[in-house]
Amino acid sequence: MDHEIELRHLRYFVAVAEELHFGHAATRLHIAQPPLSQQIRRLEELLGHQLLLRTSRAVKLTHSGEVLLERARSLLGRMQEDLEQVRRVGRGESGYLRVGFIGSGMLTCLPALLGAYGKKYPHVELRLQEFYTSTLIKAIADGSVDVGFLRDGGPNPELQVEPLLEEKFIAIVPNHHRLARRARIRALDLREEPFVFFPRSAGQTAWERTIKLCERDGFRPHIVQEAPHWVTIVSLVAAGIGVTIAPACIRLIAPTAASCRPISGDGGSFIELAYRNDQNSPVATEFCRLARKVFRESAQRGN
Repeated sequence: MDHEIELRHLRYFVAVAEELHFGHAATRLHIAQPPLSQQIRRLEELLGHQLLLRTSRAVKLTHSGEVLLERARSLLGRMQEDLEQVRRVGRGESGYLRVGFIGSGMLTCLPALLGAYGKKYPHVELRLQEFYTSTLIKAIADGSVDVGFLRDGGPNPELQVEPLLEEKFIAIVPNHHRLARRARIRALDLREEPFVFFPRSAGQTAWERTIKLCERDGFRPHIVQEAPHWVTIVSLVAAGIGVTIAPACIRLIAPTAASCRPISGDGGSFIELAYRNDQNSPVATEFCRLARKVFRESAQRGN
């Protein structure tokens, strides 16, 4: 018969057990005293044991009542915690979120976003992983990543891709290079230069966007060395292996032996926010909302 015991029975019993007065308990519960007395008697019938000793002057707990009070308080407390957890999840304030990013994204306001999110939503566990844009797109599409920060990911039928930040291109040359003293460099000035560049497989659209910058000036870069990470690329440029074209944020990690100069003309690279078309996680929704806000405010400040 225990399955007929309801949570209201326990709430009513706890109120009477704590007040040790039916009238006070009824006032506390905002119900009339007769229905309260009936529900306590019903609880005792369901348990098969007396919980309260009633006299004309006092109400006392039996030993069974003392045990039930302790257990009922614990059960009702856990229930409230569980319900609040459900509410936090529904509001996007609890759970976990798998976030993928490309390495150069860490040279933008992305770290500030992650820090701000952690402070605002301390009950959400962020699971971070670095990718190339090409592998990150696949990870989002197959569901192993919830939200990603791409560089020039391009359109994808399975994903929503939103531009967050546009960065102009810069040329990076060794300090001893003939172009290092110029305030601005044209892509055409690099026609005869050996290039150090990232592989096409790392990001198709990003690779093509940079190559087209040169093709508009009538040449295709002569790539003598490929490297998977920008730290390696700019280090090789500083060592005199070649030159490169990069998003503006890369100047933050350029060695002192390399010079970074703006490139004349239009063209740029985009940091993009990406998630699946069927994404319906409240946690992901809240994270994306904050990401748009932080990147927008950073752009307005000119960072």
